[in-house]
Amino acid sequence: MSEPGIIAAGEGTIVAARGSVMAFKAIAAQTGGDFSLMERTVPPRGRRPLPHRHVNCSEAFWVLDGMITFVLDGVEQRGRRDDFLLVPRGAGHTFGNDGEAPARLLVLHAPAMDAYFAELDALWSRETPPSPEEERALMSRYGMESA
Repeated sequence: MSEPGIIAAGEGTIVAARGSVMAFKAIAAQTGGDFSLMERTVPPRGRRPLPHRHVNCSEAFWVLDGMITFVLDGVEQRGRRDDFLLVPRGAGHTFGNDGEAPARLLVLHAPAMDAYFAELDALWSRETPPSPEEERALMSRYGMESA
């Protein structure tokens, strides 16, 4: 991804975890660490990220296709195509796809979080999925706390 140019849907630096496929369109190495941007495909009824809060990062979601159930500071909301959700730094959140078909999101992290997702991909690439404790330890190293 070092050459500038258009990156098509589903393309980019690809990582995966919990059944989600994440195609990074912009990574820290390209943005000076200011932000990372991914297209994320979320499978129906897959394992959700553990409820967490970012102490050093803001996160934004734009639903491209399907429906995503977001939980933000304990309030459940459903996002559909073209809906946007800002998760301010420090807000507790998680999300998942409760629908029947895959959903797609654009996810922005500022500052960049692509290094976390690269390590998460390595955890989920093992023969046995990681335990919640292993995920929490990784999250902690990247400034995420349990919510």
